[in-house]
Amino acid sequence: MTATTPGSEQNTAATTENTFIIGTAPDSWGVWFPDDPKQTPWERFLDEVVAAGYKWIELGPYGYLPPDPSRLADELNARALKVSAGTVFTAFHRGKDESKAAWEPARRVAELTAAMGGEHIVVIPAMWRDDVTGEPVENGTLDKDQLNELFAGHNELGKVLRDEYGLKQQFHSHADSHVCSMQEIETFLEGTDPELVTLCLDTGHAEYGGASSAELIRRYPERIGYLHLKQISPEIMKTVREENLTWAAANLAGVMVEPPAGAPDLAEVIELVEGLNRPIFGIVEQDMYPVSSFDVPLPIATRTRRYLCGCGSRTRVA
Repeated sequence: MTATTPGSEQNTAATTENTFIIGTAPDSWGVWFPDDPKQTPWERFLDEVVAAGYKWIELGPYGYLPPDPSRLADELNARALKVSAGTVFTAFHRGKDESKAAWEPARRVAELTAAMGGEHIVVIPAMWRDDVTGEPVENGTLDKDQLNELFAGHNELGKVLRDEYGLKQQFHSHADSHVCSMQEIETFLEGTDPELVTLCLDTGHAEYGGASSAELIRRYPERIGYLHLKQISPEIMKTVREENLTWAAANLAGVMVEPPAGAPDLAEVIELVEGLNRPIFGIVEQDMYPVSSFDVPLPIATRTRRYLCGCGSRTRVA
């Protein structure tokens, strides 16, 4: 796998090898917000990513890592780290006023991601329940007009990211959002342009919503553009469904677990992705906000990398 360094033209994942490239993200160190005293300091995160054996990272929430391109490039180069993607949050289903609010932060993230040589933008839809308190902020289902706004917004975003920044939009279905279940994911894929929107298949969030990651790969191979690798605890998930727990409560209950302790079967997922015969990122993103101690993430991240790299014949960290 060859790539340019952060800050130069672009990290290139496309090689003659059809490699499944394993990386990690700030989320696996308990990071959900740009700034929070409960979160691992960013310098420690970068140092521990290296210690755990990873070479690719996502930027995480904008502002967590230094947003100045020169400084961030220096920090990454000093650790031989490369960027796969940035993350954007949207609420296109809420109409034009809400959509306009997403564009400025989306452009900031796109500019920084492109400057670091990243190729992808992971796009996460707004949740209908608050991600910390669990309180409902809107209806849990979308009507036809809202769905059309959702589709149009993501098509437009995908075109801007492609044409202005050379980036690919990877849509991330999410717990407690309007795109979570198998049917909702399929409806989203059918309503959006495959040239402008592909799927960041988050295996944990898909399982959380009752969707099959393996089936999505089989049915929509051309729409799988990126992966987040995580697992959920079937036992805790049973309680989540029986008691209709919010995502906030489920996360605190430890619904996301260290592989290979949960579901889905990531060995099967990796085998299917390798069968797509094209290079693709699989970013470890184990939700664990807030961590009970800053000493918790590193051993988990190290074991997870070792496990995942042993699952496939073409799975690498670089």
